[in-house]
Amino acid sequence: MKKADPSRPETPTNSDSREQIANSKPRYIPITGIDCPIPCLLIDREAPVDVLHGTAAYRLRSVTQLLETLSLSDGIGHDALLLQDFARVLAIPLRDSCDLMDVLGWKLQA
Repeated sequence: MKKADPSRPETPTNSDSREQIANSKPRYIPITGIDCPIPCLLIDREAPVDVLHGTAAYRLRSVTQLLETLSLSDGIGHDALLLQDFARVLAIPLRDSCDLMDVLGWKLQA
């Protein structure tokens, strides 16, 4: 039996390499919109591609719908605080969508 030399890591085969890359990331990834020491909103990296896509698309459509509604209404005018609040609210699902699309990209590259 050959003893492993710790100064020279073994070179994995292609299938081993892909498996190590897949296992190097945790299954559940916290969304980036919340910076806290114990994340509780997570994305499942092993979710089916259509579920990841559908969830990201739903969030993008909700932001789009609200932005279209705001652009057609005369209700908020130029109230800076109200516009700032809307921007904060809309940033949440947009960030979630980006996180979901990142995971979807990883899955498609694998």
